[in-house]
Amino acid sequence: MHIAAMVLAYGAWFMIVGLAIGIAAALGLTRFMSSLFFETGANDPAAFGLALAVLAVVGLVAAYIPARRASRLDPMHALRVE
Repeated sequence: MHIAAMVLAYGAWFMIVGLAIGIAAALGLTRFMSSLFFETGANDPAAFGLALAVLAVVGLVAAYIPARRASRLDPMHALRVE
C-alpha cells in the first residue's frame, strides 16, 4: 500500500502544479477571450471552480490507475525483470 500512496502523491503533485499554472494562464488570458464567453463573466469564480474540480478529479483518477497497478506488482518479479 505504501507504493500506491507514493505513486498517487507523485501524480497529485504534478496535477497541483499543472492546475496552478493553468489557473494563472487562464486568469491572464481572460481579457483576450472575453468575447467568447456567453452568459458568464470573464472571471466567474463558479466557472473557474467547476473547471478546477473537474480537472482535479480527472487528474486523481489518472494517477490512481497506475498506483493501483504498481501496488499489485510483486517486487521480486519487478527486480528480476530489470
